[in-house]
Amino acid sequence: MSPATPDLLSPRSPRVSAARRLAKRNFRGKERLFLAEGPQAVREAAAHRAGDDTATLVELFATVEAAERYADIVGEARAAGARIHLAADDVIADISTTVTPQGLVGVCRFLDTPFDDIVAARPKLVAVLAHVRDPGNAGTVLRCADAAGAEAVVLTDASVDLYNPKAVRASVGSLFHLPVAVGVTVERAVAALRDAGVRILAADGAGQHDLDDELDHGTMGGPTAWVFGNEAWGLPEETRALADAVVRVPIHGKAESLNLATAAAVCLYASARAQRGSGGCRSGTRNQ
Repeated sequence: MSPATPDLLSPRSPRVSAARRLAKRNFRGKERLFLAEGPQAVREAAAHRAGDDTATLVELFATVEAAERYADIVGEARAAGARIHLAADDVIADISTTVTPQGLVGVCRFLDTPFDDIVAARPKLVAVLAHVRDPGNAGTVLRCADAAGAEAVVLTDASVDLYNPKAVRASVGSLFHLPVAVGVTVERAVAALRDAGVRILAADGAGQHDLDDELDHGTMGGPTAWVFGNEAWGLPEETRALADAVVRVPIHGKAESLNLATAAAVCLYASARAQRGSGGCRSGTRNQ
């Protein structure tokens, strides 16, 4: 930074107040803005563009130390057209929702994708979160879907807010990597994806079908949407009834069960492996 003692944003600045309010869902919805905290999320936000090439990152708040340490990220944010605000540590801590802020907080435009656009792209692997209420789990499943090469994630109308700060943090930047639709009923999601040629699998610990058996029988290689349910009670019967098969992850040891994010990772990677194997819908491809 050029000045030895740069001017810092006042704690009473309207910009600080506006950013602080984005910790609440109703303000996020009204402004269609959300917070992305930490260097990884801010870097991904700075690189992201909407379909009309609109920059996703609108503002960046940074401590002087963070602005110096992450000068490359600040430069990327500035190149994306974001307004850069320097502020004292206590101001950044006031905006941040983490216990130990990393000195960078970005304000981003909503980036969810219309569900119809996702269906029109005829995806091969989709994660559908039905009744998932824990933001950390939602963000982690999104990250797993990204890592497994899924083309989309769908959060139903009964699930947690995609832009909850905990969900954004748990996605570790994956929120900016793949299309995510929100507010869709599970019934509509299943019907539209099935019409697009996607097989619907519901993940449930009490499922009649074993994941290992599905892999052994060669039924996992086609386009697939996995439906994941609530952390505490799983999927209701009416949602399980919508699926082409209800599949359980086998427990070979003495563990009582797997948590949602772990089970989702196992299921998504099983599909990714089968789709890239001989006869799978991605056979001959390694990374997409």
